[in-house]
Amino acid sequence: QVYLVESGGGLVQAGGSLRLSCTTSGRSLSRYHMAWFRQAPGKEREFVASSNWIGSNVYSTNYAESEKGRFAISRNRAENMLFLEMSSLQAEDTALYFCAAASSRRGETSSEVDYWGQGTQVTVSS
Repeated sequence: QVYLVESGGGLVQAGGSLRLSCTTSGRSLSRYHMAWFRQAPGKEREFVASSNWIGSNVYSTNYAESEKGRFAISRNRAENMLFLEMSSLQAEDTALYFCAAASSRRGETSSEVDYWGQGTQVTVSS
């Protein structure tokens, strides 16, 4: 079992930045495909960004189109953590952000995810 815990959400003004963190205890995340999703009220959960394990210490990243150039996903393998740096935040980015882990598939759709965190709320005021 993998238990994921997100942190770093909060209230920020439009144009501002936030850094989300995801951590787990026990099992290493280094060989998991990791991703961030978000869910706004009344909407379906959507993919934001992924960090995919290719092999050894190599990872590839992928982003939803609207997040390219504004968000950056990264890992700290030593500390077993996943991050999402968000900049130029807009009101449309307001959502509950989830950390996700997939053991065998890329984890870029909800059906591919094996483990979810509880989420951290990001609210962007305009």
